[in-house]
Amino acid sequence: MQLPSQHRYPHSSITRRAQYDWPGGKRLAFSFVINVEYFAFGKGHSMDNAVANAGPTQRNYAWRDYGNRVGLWRLFKLLDELRLPAAFNVNTALYQYEPDVFEGMRARGDEIIAHGRTNSETQEGLWEEDEARMLAEVVEEIRRHEGAPPLGWKGLGIGENAASSDLIKEAGFLYTLDWPCDDQPIWLKTRAGPLLSIPYSFEVNDTVVSIRRQHSGREFADMLVDQFDEMVEQCVEQPLASCIALHPYVVGQPFRLRPLRLALQHCVNHRHADRVWLTRPGEIARYCYSLPNGIIPGS
Repeated sequence: MQLPSQHRYPHSSITRRAQYDWPGGKRLAFSFVINVEYFAFGKGHSMDNAVANAGPTQRNYAWRDYGNRVGLWRLFKLLDELRLPAAFNVNTALYQYEPDVFEGMRARGDEIIAHGRTNSETQEGLWEEDEARMLAEVVEEIRRHEGAPPLGWKGLGIGENAASSDLIKEAGFLYTLDWPCDDQPIWLKTRAGPLLSIPYSFEVNDTVVSIRRQHSGREFADMLVDQFDEMVEQCVEQPLASCIALHPYVVGQPFRLRPLRLALQHCVNHRHADRVWLTRPGEIARYCYSLPNGIIPGS
């Protein structure tokens, strides 16, 4: 029987792969990616913390804008206190409407990852020519403001079209965060050559957990701790990578920020912290590109 199937990567059981270490002999590459997004007022795709399936309203616009006005700055302070590196998935509309959000990222030396123009639109369903134009526009906007093009891509609405991975590679990206199929980076096949897929959690993701599933801030923090603790143990057998997804309008709320702080303190002070590389996706990508052929699955 022949089922419809994807052609980007072959099956590979994690127990049958090549061994390698992360820099410094570390075994778990652990990163935090914060989504900083801009939304149209009263139009486009919506998310609501009070009413299921609500359309765009002034209420949910303002709730999400809280993240850029308040929550993001609380997260900068927390990351600084714990000396944690981070990366930021950014909508390029922020350069026009709320450019000061980039000041903290630049001051900290954090990575800026391309995340489309605005989260009020999605790439899913775009014609190939329009999607290629959107990617080129985003790359150029980041290059113009930051002095260099972005290394990584995170899709809008977690959606892809048939040619999206090809277009992402052709736009010059080193990696994508859109394929949550593994606990290690893998190579994706594209018509322009291999594209690195880096793990990005759609499970330990605050919008999924706290907004869609309606778990509390403490439950999310417990999930983060459990993810970290379990992977610190598992990484003895295989090198692993884990990326926690955060949104300032979710975990930047004071009642969620407090348990998040405790969870991050736990990770930093873990008894097996010597196994952990606290890093950013771009640094993971550069290291993977430096490894010999045959090490990373799919090569």
